[in-house]
Amino acid sequence: MSQHDTRSAQRPAPDAPMVAIADYVADTEVTSQEAYETARYMLMDSLGCALLALKFPECVKHLGPVVPGATMTGGARVPGTSHELDPVQAAFAIGTQIRWLDFNDTWLAAEWGHPSDNLGTILAVADYLSRKAEREGGTPLTLRDVLGWAIKAHEIQGGYALKNSFNRVGLDHVILVRLASTAVATRMLGGDKDAIVTAVSHSWIDNGALRTYRHAPNTGPRKSWAAGDACRRAVIHALNAVDKGAVGYPSALSAKTWGFYDVAFKGKAFEFERPFGSYVMENVLFKISYPAEFHAQTAVECAMQLHAQVADRLDQIERIEIETQEAGVRIIDKTGPLANYADRDHCIQYMVAVPLIFGRLTAEDYGDAVAADARIDALRAKMTVRENPQFTRDYFDPGKRYIGNAVQVFFADGSHTAKISIDYPIGHRKRREEGIPVLIRKFEEALRGHLPAHRVRQILAVCGSTAGFESTPVHRFMDLFAA
Repeated sequence: MSQHDTRSAQRPAPDAPMVAIADYVADTEVTSQEAYETARYMLMDSLGCALLALKFPECVKHLGPVVPGATMTGGARVPGTSHELDPVQAAFAIGTQIRWLDFNDTWLAAEWGHPSDNLGTILAVADYLSRKAEREGGTPLTLRDVLGWAIKAHEIQGGYALKNSFNRVGLDHVILVRLASTAVATRMLGGDKDAIVTAVSHSWIDNGALRTYRHAPNTGPRKSWAAGDACRRAVIHALNAVDKGAVGYPSALSAKTWGFYDVAFKGKAFEFERPFGSYVMENVLFKISYPAEFHAQTAVECAMQLHAQVADRLDQIERIEIETQEAGVRIIDKTGPLANYADRDHCIQYMVAVPLIFGRLTAEDYGDAVAADARIDALRAKMTVRENPQFTRDYFDPGKRYIGNAVQVFFADGSHTAKISIDYPIGHRKRREEGIPVLIRKFEEALRGHLPAHRVRQILAVCGSTAGFESTPVHRFMDLFAA
């Protein structure tokens, strides 16, 4: 571009990636029954995660109005609580609940993330709109609508993640939650394609949160509410575009010097592997058995298989070898003291040590009481973590999307266990038949741990029928989760 063009005040056509999102959100009809069925399980699983998070006071204190008394009668419900909030703050609360325990679904590629984080926005806006429609004599939104918006949010977040690594430039993956949620929320609120492009341009101009809070030596609990924060910001952008006629910024990505590419992405334009469809929802990874950072899920499964062989010989262990993918080495290979819950649930050594010792890994195992057991750090000190190049290749293969890990224990007398190697966890698409019954049990246990028996029966009755589930008004379903 010439110097004259660079200085020109003439507004260009909107950047193509923003237009592609608007076209997809506004025009594409998702017809994949597999995507809708997977989305139903995703919604159930995410609400189960939201209820499980209520056991943790640090989560609960984030869930109310932004200041005491700032409630909204007839507003969006926050599952498992009595809160009725405006859709902006409800999006934050629901997104925070779902993400708090690192137990909701996952997508792994050049970028990582948790596409069901977008439910913070989608459920808050859908509940708000559904209640508003009923008050005004209109037609409430249904859970089928929620599933459709979730499929599209999954596709946007996951589609960008396939070939664009935001973590490589130090940005957190919640930038894609804000992007996807902004796009779908704008359409949900009645915005046309121009409004979607406008809102999305504001999302990019926000830049992104740094990953500082996810990595040693600064790991902390912000990572548990960062997605909620992205959901909240998304609703603000959508409302500004639809209700307030906000001005958009057509070259928010490509503008020389001041655009996102030059400021935050080392001058590179985004790359895309495939057009938007329903690929991400169909292939999404569920965290079913263990609340563990997903790059370690199969490592936990390996350690669980080894527990019986090593639990009585812990003092005889000489070393433990862990093989993982390149991303696993980069994110969760940690030595030295672990400062808090957030530090521990992103440490592959910790996530292997606990099941080797106890034969379990639960959310409570990241707390201070369990972490005080000296055997955990003693085992961590004997572990080596290295990349297995085949695990890395399979991780990026679009036909596999594996997340392989291997664990082997060696004893001082020269004996050793077999190397246990697992390519993909129970939450993988290839293990759906095995995994869905476990997911349903996880959901049911979460319900029974927080809601009265009659309400649990009502929720399970709704969830037990695809047709009945999809036709249920959103606000009636959310009422079932109220405390």
